[in-house]
Amino acid sequence: MTQSCRPSGPALASILLTVLLGGPVLASEIVGGRKAQPHAWPFMVSPAAAAHFCGGTLVAPNFVMSAAHCVNGINFQTVQVVLGAHNLGRREPTRQLFSVQQVFENGFDAQRLLNDIVLLQLNGSATINANVQVASLPEQDQGVGNGVRCLAMGWGRLGTNQPPPRVLQQLNVTVVTALCRPTNVCTLVPRRRAGICFGDSGGPLVCNGLIHGIDSFIRGSCGSGFFPDAFAPVARYANWI
Repeated sequence: MTQSCRPSGPALASILLTVLLGGPVLASEIVGGRKAQPHAWPFMVSPAAAAHFCGGTLVAPNFVMSAAHCVNGINFQTVQVVLGAHNLGRREPTRQLFSVQQVFENGFDAQRLLNDIVLLQLNGSATINANVQVASLPEQDQGVGNGVRCLAMGWGRLGTNQPPPRVLQQLNVTVVTALCRPTNVCTLVPRRRAGICFGDSGGPLVCNGLIHGIDSFIRGSCGSGFFPDAFAPVARYANWI
């Protein structure tokens, strides 16, 4: 089963997971990751509507890249974009806050989660400093091969039935092609149950210092240990970005 990683209400999420997965969901332990060092990833962004709901990447001083499904059906004027955050439970002096002025999609197919990429134009330009920086992107069609080690990150749940963390989590993952659509970049954590989870959607996949993926969807439970996690391939859209 394919599920986007944008969280919904707790009661609805529980019902949907039971229906989609055919029974109770066992939480594994971003799942199985570790705390990131504060501001180690200064391009990391938290779009929020009352609370954090997805991740994002700063790709220009006034543009954030995220997953299209994150804002699908949402009034983007209610979204606040948080830059320079690490602990979402604290008021950090490093933060810069913006609203969304305009949204740009590229043929998003919500049914099949294809072209799951969106650019959010901010209502101002970020001040670039040690805590807020623009990410480096690959060239057009500069793919990432099977077996490459990458890093996923986010403020998503620590397990299917677990709460989200306050501080940014990161996880070492490996690119795989098995059980992966050609329209995605996929990753797996060998020999253990770990991976992206609800609330990680839209966040970056960093490979060799470049943002090669946008967290898109999972199959089965978070960190299933069998199905790879799927990301929108940034290199496919580099010229459009």
